[in-house]
Amino acid sequence: MEKEKVPQDKSNLTKNNVKELLYATDENGNYTTTLSTGWEPKTIALSNSIDEINERISDAKQQVQSGEVSPICYYMELNKMDLTILASYVGMWKWRVKRHFKPNVFNKLNNRILQKYADAFEISIAELKNIKTE
Repeated sequence: MEKEKVPQDKSNLTKNNVKELLYATDENGNYTTTLSTGWEPKTIALSNSIDEINERISDAKQQVQSGEVSPICYYMELNKMDLTILASYVGMWKWRVKRHFKPNVFNKLNNRILQKYADAFEISIAELKNIKTE
């Protein structure tokens, strides 16, 4: 793509005055770098991804409030983690972390284990045990 034709569409990046570095060709056909505020297809894809993440967070919160899963699931979604990432942060096997998703198992966890989760989510144990209902 030629440097002059690099898209400068409004995107989620423009809200924070952030620009993305791209490669383009200059007037001599040589590759060079240029800045872009975004382009429409990427903005749509990014917006769809953010909507999906927010929906997953909302679903996890509802499941916690209805007693289907433990707060660990909610905070995992809120922090954009998956089971593998969370397990590596808390230093446990995935099967063990998944077991802690069960409310009856979560309620029996000691403070040492709860602190590992709280540290991974950068919250207190009290916040881990009681998600906000706002």
